[in-house]
Amino acid sequence: MTTTVPHRATTERDRAVPAGGPGPDRAVPVGPGPEQAVPVGGPELREFMRNWATGVAVVTSRAAGHPVGCTVNAFTSVSLRPPLLLVSLARTSRTLAAITAEGGFAVNLLGRRQRALADRFATGVVEDRFAGVAYRVLDGMPLLDGAMAAAVCAVTQLIAAADHVLVLGTPYWCEATGDADPAVFLGGRYRTVSPA
Repeated sequence: MTTTVPHRATTERDRAVPAGGPGPDRAVPVGPGPEQAVPVGGPELREFMRNWATGVAVVTSRAAGHPVGCTVNAFTSVSLRPPLLLVSLARTSRTLAAITAEGGFAVNLLGRRQRALADRFATGVVEDRFAGVAYRVLDGMPLLDGAMAAAVCAVTQLIAAADHVLVLGTPYWCEATGDADPAVFLGGRYRTVSPA
């Protein structure tokens, strides 16, 4: 099944508007929070997040005409009206640099049998990640063969958040194969989904 959303050109102004800046996306004011609240440390938060099951995706773009990509599990849909996706990438990510320069990215949702591909794009040498990997290209964005589903997005906003950047994108093409056997990550390792 293929769903097409009209492509909206992204301008530099769109990418520069902060979450609390002008326009309809103003941040909602929040209260001061509990007094004497001390944030948990990174290791404690990591242990907490190990209990949250996520899907596994490879986010791709291009740099100097070459495909780039990395594995992520910090990916979600933000809204349906308008359609909007979000991926969180480290500020130092080469994939983030490519996405920022190109103004676009693709999200490839991986199936259970693609766990080796997820590992390759998570830890492999950046320049070698696509070596021998089958993919096709749509509007310059690499789409991995065999992905359970994929979407191509135009960047609409970049939001700095601590040591990461939240990339908001409007999908203008997406496709799902109908294969409901996803790669799932929980407790530091891959899991298998069992029917309820």
